[in-house]
Amino acid sequence: MIEKYLEDAGLSDKEAAIYLQLIKVDQASVVELSQKTKIKRPTVYTILDSLAKKGLVSEVEENKKTKYMAESPEMLRTYIERKEMALGELKNRFAEDIIPQIKSLQRESGEKPLVKYYSGKEGIISINEDVYDSNPDGSPVYILYSKDLLDDVFKDVETGKYRKVRKNENIKAKVLYNWSKGQKEDTELTKRLKVDESKYPFYVDMSIYKDKVRISILGKKLSAIYIESKDFAETLKSLFNLAFDNLKK
Repeated sequence: MIEKYLEDAGLSDKEAAIYLQLIKVDQASVVELSQKTKIKRPTVYTILDSLAKKGLVSEVEENKKTKYMAESPEMLRTYIERKEMALGELKNRFAEDIIPQIKSLQRESGEKPLVKYYSGKEGIISINEDVYDSNPDGSPVYILYSKDLLDDVFKDVETGKYRKVRKNENIKAKVLYNWSKGQKEDTELTKRLKVDESKYPFYVDMSIYKDKVRISILGKKLSAIYIESKDFAETLKSLFNLAFDNLKK
């Protein structure tokens, strides 16, 4: 049982065996440890070096012979605390630096796109939160939607939450929209073009930001699709800009 807890703390089975053998005696040589644990001598040397780096074993000289002794069991707590601190630092490093780098490499190398499906109103709300969770870098967001359908499904306070995020992060937007009741004005951050819903009706709310594409289906059965793919996102941006530029003319 003790061996299992030591292994859970990060020691190998052989490290646990050597440490527990040393705890039972004042000191022991490599030969003695090898005999007691049935671990080969070259491996014992490697294990003792590893345990010493963990602060659990120290080396002593006796009659010109090298022997080893276990540090106090309280040092196990210190070892675990140091390990927790190191893992905490590693976790932060991965969240802030490593994972974004890996994700960037994945998209750029043409790996299989990440695709997620959501259902219901809550699913659409949660997918919106995924779109803007990366650090802004000056990239604009491209938005296409039917305001009539959006107003049927969501309250203004719900849609306003994400407008506020864009405003706080200073994310510029280009928007194509349908609306039977009027026309929305441009703002400092948002350029809009109204599309005639009788000719070109929209049945979704879609946004494209960096390598992320969010498509919310606003029919009777609410659902959404979230895709992370640089190639797919860039293609949709090209199509969006094609339509936007031609409407401006």
